[in-house]
Amino acid sequence: QVQLVESGGGLVQAGGSLRLSCAASGRTFSSYSVGWFRQASGKERVFVGGISRNGGYTKYADSVKGRFTISRDYDKNTAYLHLSSLKPEDTAVYYCAAQFSVSAYNVPEEYNYWGLGTQVTVSS
Repeated sequence: QVQLVESGGGLVQAGGSLRLSCAASGRTFSSYSVGWFRQASGKERVFVGGISRNGGYTKYADSVKGRFTISRDYDKNTAYLHLSSLKPEDTAVYYCAAQFSVSAYNVPEEYNYWGLGTQVTVSS
């Protein structure tokens, strides 16, 4: 099984940028698709973006298209979420998730493995 640990969250001003990391254990990280989700206080967990096993396909929620970018580094067993042009509404706990085979990147139930999340707070 793969274990995931998010990092890189923090406090940033509106309009700023941030890079979140999702470090995965094991030597077969390339076998897993990765999804990013976020959950604001008192709200449901929602999809942010996903990336395929080989990194050749990415998908984003409409709310973050053009502002967030997903990538992965197989040598470091790490997936990234690059956040730019941040808005206060982006404030949430951000989670990464992984699954061997994903048919719908935006569905949380598709993923078996989850990190514990990292807090992103955007101030005005």
